[in-house]
Amino acid sequence: MNELPSTDTGEAGESLPAYGFLGPEGTFAEAALLATLGTTPADPVPYADVSIALAAVRRGDVVGAMVPIENSVEGAVAATLDELASGDPLVIIREQHVVVDFALMSRPDISLQDVKRVATHPHAEAQCRRWLADNLPDSQFLPAASTAGAAAAVREPESGYDAAIASPLAARVYDLVILADHIADNPYAETRFVLVTKQRPPAPATGADKTTLALYIGQDHPGALLEILTEFAVRGINLTRIESRPTGGGIGDYSFSVDAEGHVDDARVGEALMGLRRVCADVRYLGSYPRVDAVRPSLRRGVSDADYSDAQAWLARVREGRR
Repeated sequence: MNELPSTDTGEAGESLPAYGFLGPEGTFAEAALLATLGTTPADPVPYADVSIALAAVRRGDVVGAMVPIENSVEGAVAATLDELASGDPLVIIREQHVVVDFALMSRPDISLQDVKRVATHPHAEAQCRRWLADNLPDSQFLPAASTAGAAAAVREPESGYDAAIASPLAARVYDLVILADHIADNPYAETRFVLVTKQRPPAPATGADKTTLALYIGQDHPGALLEILTEFAVRGINLTRIESRPTGGGIGDYSFSVDAEGHVDDARVGEALMGLRRVCADVRYLGSYPRVDAVRPSLRRGVSDADYSDAQAWLARVREGRR
């Protein structure tokens, strides 16, 4: 596995950019960044939303940004899929899973019985809806740009918020009191984050990798999606995620965001990409990177690199008039 981009100093001693994350401080994205880097990064930069964070990567303000891409309860994070599928090309170099552990928090002068207005991100509210109905049936939900942003607002009495739903880290960052912890309806919920940089060569294949793509169908026609899926199926490539996203070109005009098992350097994946290039209006390669769970694909006969090498050698002999 290759090293992550440096944020210290370059060869000439110049300062290199820091890492960014979907902020503010205390978000699950910050926790994902810390877990991925393994050390405390120098001055990580929080950004208000995914679009702003990825725009900072494109400008070179930061070397990379950690943003959410999917949640096990609420599904895909549309803002991330759409930003990766458009604009100057970016690539994913790492992924990280974070268990979603929510707490209800507020200022020291507020008790659980006082809570009437609860602020949080809509995804968080959806994951705590049953707890809120059982414990705060008369409370009003107020959407916020992020869970940590809600916690930051609750700290200010004039915000009008009584409490926030956020990670326990946010309570420490913003000096709030936890009124109730472990309030998520599904204790096994987790969010998948990805570390995104400017285009760069992928890390060497580890044998347990993912490749992310954005695939554009040309003119819609019967079997268009089947054509795409066939390119993966005939080569024994499993898809771990597929999402349809509107392109903005009109009703019924969609692209597909895909995570496939394998690495662009694997023969089967490389051949699939060539096939997709032939049948799709456009293919955007969004990176090959190590799977955080280190799960290796189960390969059937005929799709390993050795099988592809053997087939190529056989074809060369046939073209030379040999057996």
